[in-house]
Amino acid sequence: MSVTWKCYAFDELDVHLLYAILALRQEVFVVEQTCWYQDADGKDQAALHVVGSRAGEVVAYTRLLPRGVSYPEYASIGRVITAPAVRGEGLGRPLMRESIRLLYERYGVQPIKIGAQAHLQDFYGSLGFVGVGGIYDEDGIPHRSMVLEPA
Repeated sequence: MSVTWKCYAFDELDVHLLYAILALRQEVFVVEQTCWYQDADGKDQAALHVVGSRAGEVVAYTRLLPRGVSYPEYASIGRVITAPAVRGEGLGRPLMRESIRLLYERYGVQPIKIGAQAHLQDFYGSLGFVGVGGIYDEDGIPHRSMVLEPA
């Protein structure tokens, strides 16, 4: 069964979809990765929310942030997630490609910076992101900043 991709501004999210997104983020980032952090960080209202759904369930998600929200000189893609039930189906690459496309469409073609979990550097590298700086700790998980320059 295929995934349907949609992009929402914060005010377009109904309470049921917002709940599903937040539940998935908590399931993976807080519970599964045992990463105790404030997920509701005040950035969701400024973001575009890319949602991949299948049979009415949220199975993939990213948060697109305009330049200046997470990084002074960069737009950003964050909260990159696929649901545990669909891991191994290859949704990460289409999720990121759709997120990049939508970020360029909505915010303009520009460099994109992410804070990638260090073990995913090769994956993001295969999409054109290049590591900048060294490995750093974020909430107990090794990360590395990576930048995608427009082609």
